[in-house]
Amino acid sequence: MGAKHSNAGSKDKGPQGVVLLWRRQKLSPWDDALLSGKDPRSLLKRGMSHISFSLVTKGMTDIPDFLWGLSEVQKLNLSHNQLKVLPPEVGRLTRLVVLNLCGNHLKSLPREISLLKGLKVLFVNMNCLTEVPAELSACRNLEVLSLSHNSLCQLPASFADLSRVKKLNLSNNCFAHIPICVFALKELDFLHVGSNRLENIAESIQCLSSLQIFIAESNNIHSFPRSLCLLTSLELLNLNNNDIQTLPDELHLLCRLTRIAWNPMDKGLHISHNPLSKPLPELVEGGLEMLVSYLKDKKHN
Repeated sequence: MGAKHSNAGSKDKGPQGVVLLWRRQKLSPWDDALLSGKDPRSLLKRGMSHISFSLVTKGMTDIPDFLWGLSEVQKLNLSHNQLKVLPPEVGRLTRLVVLNLCGNHLKSLPREISLLKGLKVLFVNMNCLTEVPAELSACRNLEVLSLSHNSLCQLPASFADLSRVKKLNLSNNCFAHIPICVFALKELDFLHVGSNRLENIAESIQCLSSLQIFIAESNNIHSFPRSLCLLTSLELLNLNNNDIQTLPDELHLLCRLTRIAWNPMDKGLHISHNPLSKPLPELVEGGLEMLVSYLKDKKHN
């Protein structure tokens, strides 16, 4: 009995058994599918509204070539890999609506991204971008764009053509000022420019009349501009961790800011960790109503 068991074990450890074991351990899902003779399209997920394809956290340094033949893909997730280059072949995926490239090592985007005319959502946060191609402005249907956690200090002027963008995240970059082209995005309702190198907020901020959430925390902003008070749709305004000493008398115009907020996720006015001059710190502690009342009286006196 023992000898038979030993023989069976030795067969498993033969060359064929080793190859099979190596395949099980090493092959990626798409290689496995290709070796078994399956069509790569069998890896597509067909949801109610979109056809999606995901290669998240696969440790990829290169994108498998077969992907560029899956022209029906509408949602593509390549996030959290080790990609250094997005090939120009991405332009073949003309039906893309959502493209997630978050958490890679991309230093640039190919010009062929301009061919993705139907793209609505683009995540390129947590990469190594030092520039954004002007050709991105050809993606006129773009509504959500995240470029946070890169090394950007400017945006191309043509960025102003992205007139449908509603949500823009530029946080954790190297911007010394909010790019002028951003003020042309009239549909913008969310703008995050936190953790940059801003020292002021331009008067042009008042052009963003649809803005509901504006986050500019952790910069070196010296003043709270009166032009911000003209953004009467604001429901969350975060200026925490800056160098603001005074607040404008017109603060009461921000009628949708209903309280002083302390939790980062809460709506309201976030103004903590600023060197506010007295008696403002005590008034902030007392709540928004007390603060607004004081500023109104101060203006009339």
